[in-house]
Amino acid sequence: MIWFQNYNIDQVNGILAQYMTGFLEIKATAIDSHSITATMPVNDKTRQPFGILHGGASVVLAESIGSIASNLIINPDTQKGVGLEVNANHLRPVTTGLVTAVCTAVHIGKQTHIWDIRISDESGKLNCISRLTVAIISK
Repeated sequence: MIWFQNYNIDQVNGILAQYMTGFLEIKATAIDSHSITATMPVNDKTRQPFGILHGGASVVLAESIGSIASNLIINPDTQKGVGLEVNANHLRPVTTGLVTAVCTAVHIGKQTHIWDIRISDESGKLNCISRLTVAIISK
């Protein structure tokens, strides 16, 4: 188990319900001993003008779930995790439905965490691969 304490889906969704993630309807669907899974609808909030999922929306999903993952690993009384770098390769378009992001750790260090976030469409086809580096700083 990599988490600082035993977090549950309701706690994670309480965080996601706020701010940009709430507007984009991003929701956690699973948390296990080493990963977090979240979904986001492909709709008029997340599409670009040509009718496909906006790459920026995929990046918001990836960075949000990865940042939450980092902040669930550290002691929230003394540290916080902030995004340092994010990249994304957009592999295929998605026009409707839900996309699902699975976030797993690549590296968990004292000062940085690196996350692999794979986003797939409803048929399970991979449409985006993202990597997020989070800086761990003192409060």
